[in-house]
Amino acid sequence: MNAAKITGIVLVVIGLAGFFTGGFSFTKDTTAAKIGPIELTVKEKESVNIPQWLSLGAVALGAIVLVAGFRKS
Repeated sequence: MNAAKITGIVLVVIGLAGFFTGGFSFTKDTTAAKIGPIELTVKEKESVNIPQWLSLGAVALGAIVLVAGFRKS
């Protein structure tokens, strides 16, 4: 397999994953206050939304790169 085929497959998989999940979330620890030896931390839940047009664009670009990779060989 050459680099174009691998890149195409990776783009298609990432695009499909972004399309079906719609985004991801993670927890971030932040220090709210620190008074002497006492420290107050807050856990914040952040979420990142992936636009559908970006996911579909990655799938389309991956398909184009994949087809181009097959035509070269």
